Amino acid sequence: MPEGAVAWVFPGQGSQEAGMGRDLFEAYPAARDLYERADAILDRPISSLCFEGPDSELSKTFNAQPAIYVTSLACLEAARARGAVSGDPAFVAGHSLGEYTALTAAGALDFEAGLRLVETRGRLTQAAADTTPGAMAAILGLDEVAAEAVCRDAGAELCNINSPGQIVIGGAKGAIAKACALAVERGAKRAIPLDVGGAFHTSLMQPAVAAMVKAVAAAGIRPPRVPVVTNDTAHPTTDAAAIERELTYQLTHPVRWVQCVEYMAAQGVTTFVEIGPGRVLSGLIKRIASGAQTKSINGAGSLA
Repeated sequence: MPEGAVAWVFPGQGSQEAGMGRDLFEAYPAARDLYERADAILDRPISSLCFEGPDSELSKTFNAQPAIYVTSLACLEAARARGAVSGDPAFVAGHSLGEYTALTAAGALDFEAGLRLVETRGRLTQAAADTTPGAMAAILGLDEVAAEAVCRDAGAELCNINSPGQIVIGGAKGAIAKACALAVERGAKRAIPLDVGGAFHTSLMQPAVAAMVKAVAAAGIRPPRVPVVTNDTAHPTTDAAAIERELTYQLTHPVRWVQCVEYMAAQGVTTFVEIGPGRVLSGLIKRIASGAQTKSINGAGSLA
């Protein structure tokens, strides 16, 4: 692959904020169409949750996941209409929930099937979190090996390997409290408990897996036009069966974002276009691949 390739990346839960997408809805008919279709498909006003909140409702897993999915794809449609992106990139990738958006952008899922899957994922993971309460924390200043040792000693698990020195862990509440204390003892700069609804990407999500396997199998996943760099393997695939396995596996296993970005950079990607609300991934990418260019398409203002 030639130097100078482009990858599109899509954010996950935590990037949502009330007001997102309203400017796209007003300025771009293709974005408006997606929001209107989403409201009809889900039979609830996901658009007004995006535009008006409140944040207390928008942040609930059941709402946040479809809201981010729709808003990210609205950003993509607006970018296409504006000419800010054209054709297909060398790779797509998404962080956690963003993997579903990436698959839709790459043609492996159609919009409705992806939206229904995302809503199912949100419902099942929230139910698992309600059944088996857990917690998550961000560990700053430890590498992956040290963080994994902390998890092993505290009974916690790695959830997101986000950037060098930023790793998210999860597990039972007592295990996370113990892990935070251990991490600081072992040299972490900070250990920050996160305000989340459960221990996502850990074994505590196991109650969601069986139903998710059925939902994914029924979604009609096709080989994508563009290789998808998956959260678990950090390598590309265009195999529909492999993608089905990945979407259920990632429920209970960590997002290896550092390795995903490192792989794409090693393959010649020099520009990462973050498509969706916020700029979280752009910040992480700059810490992973210091020479990479990043661009955020997160609303009408970013397309002006």
